[in-house]
Amino acid sequence: MGVLRNVGLGIMAISAMASARASGPDYQTTGVRPDNLPVMAPQLKARLRFPMAWSDQVTDLVAWRTAGVAKLWELTLQTPDHTPFDAQVVAEVDRGSYVARKVAFNLTADSRVLGLLLVPKGQGPFPAAVMYHDHGARFDIGKEKMIAPWGDPARQDASRAWAQRYFSGRYPGDELAKRGYVVFATDALGWGDRGAMTYDMQQALAANFLQLGSSLAGLMALEDTRAAAFLASLPEVNPRQVAAIGFSMGAQRAWQAAALSDAITATVAVNWMATTEGLMVSGNNQLRGGSAWAMLHPGMQRFLDYPDLASLAAPKPMLLLAGEQDTLFPPEAVRAAYARMGRVWGAWKADDRFQTRFWPGGHVFEQDQQVFAWEWLDRQWGLKR
Repeated sequence: MGVLRNVGLGIMAISAMASARASGPDYQTTGVRPDNLPVMAPQLKARLRFPMAWSDQVTDLVAWRTAGVAKLWELTLQTPDHTPFDAQVVAEVDRGSYVARKVAFNLTADSRVLGLLLVPKGQGPFPAAVMYHDHGARFDIGKEKMIAPWGDPARQDASRAWAQRYFSGRYPGDELAKRGYVVFATDALGWGDRGAMTYDMQQALAANFLQLGSSLAGLMALEDTRAAAFLASLPEVNPRQVAAIGFSMGAQRAWQAAALSDAITATVAVNWMATTEGLMVSGNNQLRGGSAWAMLHPGMQRFLDYPDLASLAAPKPMLLLAGEQDTLFPPEAVRAAYARMGRVWGAWKADDRFQTRFWPGGHVFEQDQQVFAWEWLDRQWGLKR
């Protein structure tokens, strides 16, 4: 009987295997979805717990922030840099109420670069803003997206077209300089004077950074903090009034730099904030990979989500603007991120220093938004107009 029973079980197993083959293989035959996500993306996303994010269980906000900043620096794969800036003015033009200068300086120990600096006329020290340019899949201009260039007709034409497309024909940096701010912008690696990059080169460049024991996004984070430190070091600048301002990728750079740098004392970030969950959905630009490389620190989501990282800047003043029709950042994902961040500023008893606002438009920073932002920034420092 035992032999017959075993034979029967064997026949049943063979029958079950044959049935499985008939209905399809019992192993993975597709590993990558058409939207560039791995088929196990839902399982991977379900494991994201962001254990270093603020929660109601945090009792020591300073210790929480210190640990978060240390982890973020670790993930950038960068070495602290205190190289003397050794700045030199190489060109200058008079723009009426302010002077525009081209300044060469040591951004890091490895890179001496060119920046655009706007300095109001009159008696300083003045409030200041470091401007972080966007990605935009356009690399021939970088700093020139925020500040009007001169001396290069092709670059001037490209810059004017960019300002017309996104900024109501205005240059955010020059508008702030007219209000009495010292303004500074320089190029991220691959843009403007540090260019020769194309959209298709980004993935290889990021991979090569990793092969060199570094990180493209990490280098940008380090360089952005160095740009802020350079601006704060200038004698024309009030070091207690240094804002980080950015649009699109520049907004991500702005709130990240605010989290990492004590030189930054306020932030205006336009059109870059959402949760990882809300961005990693089919059809979103984040899944294309190209531009994302400039903003991805390997392993960050094992510890912090985007709003958690930005919240490390609390309790400094921060204004975040978004567009209701911005196809890059789904409004529901933006609102979820804003709510999470608001709770952190609330924990610091600094609700009045955190403000968000949606505009009816899309992925732009137009004149009415700029005026709103500049007036908000003035109020943070008690400046009268």
